[in-house]
Order: sequence, then structure tokens, then C-alpha cells
Amino acid sequence: MGRIAYVFPGQGAQKAGMGRDFYENSPAAANVFERAGDILSLDMKALCFEQNERLDITEYTQAAMVTTSLSMLAAMKDRGLREPDVTAGLSLGEYCAMAAAGVMSGEDAIKTVRRRGILMQEAVPAGQGAMAAVLSMKAEDIEHILENMEEVQIANYNCPGQTVISGKAEAVDRACAALQEAGARRTVKLNVSGPFHSSLLREAGEKLYEALAPVKLMEHEIPYVSNVTAEYVTGTDSVKDYLKRQVFSPVKWQQSVETMLSSGVDTFVEIGPGKTLSSFIKKISRDAVVYNVEIWEDLDTLEAVLGRN
Repeated sequence: MGRIAYVFPGQGAQKAGMGRDFYENSPAAANVFERAGDILSLDMKALCFEQNERLDITEYTQAAMVTTSLSMLAAMKDRGLREPDVTAGLSLGEYCAMAAAGVMSGEDAIKTVRRRGILMQEAVPAGQGAMAAVLSMKAEDIEHILENMEEVQIANYNCPGQTVISGKAEAVDRACAALQEAGARRTVKLNVSGPFHSSLLREAGEKLYEALAPVKLMEHEIPYVSNVTAEYVTGTDSVKDYLKRQVFSPVKWQQSVETMLSSGVDTFVEIGPGKTLSSFIKKISRDAVVYNVEIWEDLDTLEAVLGRN
């Protein structure tokens, strides 16, 4: 086994009940939920464990997802499982990656994504923005078609054959029609509450940068890969600027995975609800080994494979 990466999912993987078994089985995980609730003045257990409409509203989703993933990470650390050589996360998952890398405290990550979610939710009135997945079309072909289209851009480079576009709702509809006419097998509108990672959120990114001012950043214990550059981040000078830009810039997930693979990472552990990143990674590299931490029993599997520190 070569190098190991811990990776963390973004919005879209959330579901009722996520993290409940970690809360019930690990005091370290339970403490993350309790502290998050205190910090945000939210009932995080009700938000994450019970079926509710708020879980799909980004100002709540982001805090719920980061809390859940960090609770799982806390349980893994408490158990002494092998630590990663590098971390990364898709969109809001990058905050978990930074916490896992020792760059930002878990509490600051939770507070920041709560603010981030509110700013992103407020940036564009409901119904005015949209996102869509474009299937079975090369990213460079999508870029070429969008070059002359206003108010729509690529939001996510997920994996070969899956790219996400974002922007004004009407512009996304026009782009979907043009992309299908140009050969995309399918375009799928996403159930999201805003045009994330588009230029429409530039102001939200600037406001987030202001909110990041008091957040203390620490020297890395472990390197992580930025969504904005798809490159390793090893210092703190550029971190807050990257987080600002990440709000309105494309998420370079495929490129990030390729960066990790090229540096010797061959094993990925997805920590959080769902298996979305695992699916992307296997499409990027069939040789990559992928494990998931989503339910409590997954820790037994991981310990058997990776061992302890």
C-alpha cells in the first residue's frame, strides 16, 4: 500500500440519519455533534438524524455535512486508525480536509461553513439560479460551447464523463439544450438551492473572506489539495484567498484526484454520507483502491485493512 488520502464529500450526499450510529457508539463523535449544536445554536441531532426539509437548504446542509464528517473523523482518531498522508474534499468537504490536515480547527470549520451556507443561500433569490450535470461529454468540449454563452459556466469537474454547469436558470436551460445538440448523452438538472461555484456568487465569496478574518490558521500537519488549484497547499498564506475563490470558481475534483495519484496516493478513504466521491475516483482511475466510512461497521473494515498508527 502506498500513500493514503482522506477525502470528504460535499453537498448532495446528505440524508436523514447520517452520523447517528457514530453519535451512539463513540463519545468523541458525540462530542462533535454537541459542540456544533452549542456553537451554532442549532439542534444538530434533529437536523442530521431526523427527516426534515432544512437538510436540503444549503445554509443548514453545509453545517450538517461538515459536522457529520468531522464526527466520523473524530471516531477514527479516537480508535487510532492510520492517519492520512494527504487530505482533500469536494466543495464544502474542503473544510473537513483542512480540519483533518490540522490547518483549521473543527470548531472554526463548522462555524465558517454555517456562515458560508447563509451567504451562498442569500446570494441569488430562489429559483433564479440552477445547476445541471452534463453526462458523457468531454470537459474541453463543454468549455468550448460555453465560451460564447453568458451567465453560465462550469462549476465542477467531477470525473471523466461528468461535468456540472451553473448559472442563471434560463442560461443553464439554454446551455443544456446546446450541449445535448452537440452530443452530450444527457443533461440532468440538480436539486440544489442556488447556482453554486458560479460567478453569481462572487459577492458571497468576498463576504466570506471578511468572515474568515478572525479564523486562526495553523501550520499543516498534513498537506491538502485545494479545489481551486488542484494543487497541494502546504502553507497558510493563500488559504483564505482560496476559500474565497472556491465559492465562485469551478471545483477541480478530477484534477485534484489526478494530482494525488501522481504523487503516489493509491488508497482513498471517503469519510461522510454516501459514496459519491468513491464513484468519481474509480472513474478517474480503475487502479485506485477506495474505502468508505459511512456507517459504524465501516471502521472494522478500515482497521483490518489500514491498521492503527
